[in-house]
Amino acid sequence: MRLVAFLRAINVGGHVVTMEVLRRQFAQLGFQDVETFIASGNVIFSARSAGGAAIEKKIETRLHNALGYEVKTFVRTDGEVAAIARYEPFTPAQMRTAKTVNVGFLAAPLGTAGRKALKSLESDLDDFQLHAREVYWLSRVSQGDSKMSNMVFERTVGARVTFRGVKTVAKLVAKYAFA
Repeated sequence: MRLVAFLRAINVGGHVVTMEVLRRQFAQLGFQDVETFIASGNVIFSARSAGGAAIEKKIETRLHNALGYEVKTFVRTDGEVAAIARYEPFTPAQMRTAKTVNVGFLAAPLGTAGRKALKSLESDLDDFQLHAREVYWLSRVSQGDSKMSNMVFERTVGARVTFRGVKTVAKLVAKYAFA
């Protein structure tokens, strides 16, 4: 089974992990065909099972032990990543106003309280759409000019997340021919 691990905060806050070190950690976990895609914590690999919480926990534990800090991990199958890239959460009119569009990977779908909290983050600059275990974020300003961030999202919504640009996800799907 081909999987993608989206790692949160792998190279931030003064931490620097080379992609070679990251690939080695995944290989030592017994995963095959390990590759990284750009240096922002995207690891493509093959495993015997379809992923899920057990693989996420296995990766998180390994990386914490090897690196000395928490690296929250979100695993998706290649088919799930392809579906995420195809999904169109915003209308064409909304997309024309976008400066950036990101997809946030969650461990589980947001519950009622999380969905309500997410609505509180919406503004004339930022829109959000939920779909399964992903939250799509459209910003009409650059990310640096938005009041939204990983930390704001996590504090407000009460769920861990890692964001990637939808263009990055589309490039990942195209490069690895995920269907």
